[in-house]
Amino acid sequence: MTLELKNINKSFGAKHVLKGVSFSAEGGKAFGLLGRNGAGKTTSIRILMDVFGADSGEVLFDGKKIDYSKVGIGYLPEERGLYPKKIIIDQLTYFAELKGLCKKDAVSSVDYWLSRLGMSEYRNKKLDTLSKGNQQKIQLVTALAHDPQIVILDEPFSGLDPVNARLLKDIVKEVIEKGKIVLFSSHQMNYIEEFCDSIAILNSGQVALCGDLRDIKRNYPRTRLEIRTEAPEIIRERFGNRCSDGTQGSLIIKMDSPEDKKRTMEEIISCCDVDEVKVFEPSLNDIFVEYTKDGI
Repeated sequence: MTLELKNINKSFGAKHVLKGVSFSAEGGKAFGLLGRNGAGKTTSIRILMDVFGADSGEVLFDGKKIDYSKVGIGYLPEERGLYPKKIIIDQLTYFAELKGLCKKDAVSSVDYWLSRLGMSEYRNKKLDTLSKGNQQKIQLVTALAHDPQIVILDEPFSGLDPVNARLLKDIVKEVIEKGKIVLFSSHQMNYIEEFCDSIAILNSGQVALCGDLRDIKRNYPRTRLEIRTEAPEIIRERFGNRCSDGTQGSLIIKMDSPEDKKRTMEEIISCCDVDEVKVFEPSLNDIFVEYTKDGI
C-alpha cells in the first residue's frame, strides 16, 4: 500500500497554509511528519482524512485518488476527544460501528484491544474515572478497532509513563508489521528516530526536507568524528579549537575532509586510551532545528 499527498495547496482567507506539499508513505513502514507549531502538519492531516478539501492537489492511495468509502483511517489526535461521562465499552463500540463494523464485530474488536492494552477491567466504567494515561490508551482503541489500512498517530506518547510507553511501542510495531501505513506526527524526536523509516519536515507550509532518514543522515558531510574517552583533556589539548563537546560526555573532532578520517582516527588512538571513535551523524533533532530555524 502507498499513500501520497501530491502538490497540496490550502489557504484560509489570505493565509496560504500549505504551498505545494508532497510526500508519500508505504505500508509496513512508519512515516514521520514533522514541523514546528503552525508549519502545516495538522492541516495536511485533516486534508488527508477528508475533514476538508485542498484548494488544489490530490490525495492518492495505491496511485489512484483515495476512496474514503473503501480505505479505513484510524486517527489518534493530540487533543483527546472521547466522552468523559459515557461508559467506555458503549462509546468505543459506537465509534467502531461508525467506521463500518457490525455491532457484534465492533464489541469483539474493542474487547480484544482493551485486553491487549490491559484495560479490560475498565470496560464498564466511565472514562473520567481513569487516569490521563489510561484515557489515552482508551482513545487509541478508537484508532485501531476497525482495522484501518492507515493509522495516524499525533503525539501518541504524550503523557504516558515509561511502562505504558513501552506497551504502546510494542503495539505500534505490531501494526507496522501487519503492513499498515503508519504516520507519526510528534515533537518527540527520539520516538520518530526509533520508528520511522522516512520523514518529511514542513516549514512555513512547504516541505523543507523529505526522504529516507538513514539516507538523509548519511548524506551529511562526513567530516566529524565522535569520541568517547576517559581522558578528554588529552583530546582537547591535542586538537584545540577543532574539538568541541558532543552529547553524553562525548567529544566531536572536526576534519577538513572525509579523506582525513583514517589518519585522524589513528592520531586519536595513538594519543590516549579511547573507548569509542566513529563518524559523527547528526541526530534527528539536529536536522529538525537546521531545517526549521528560519520558520514561524
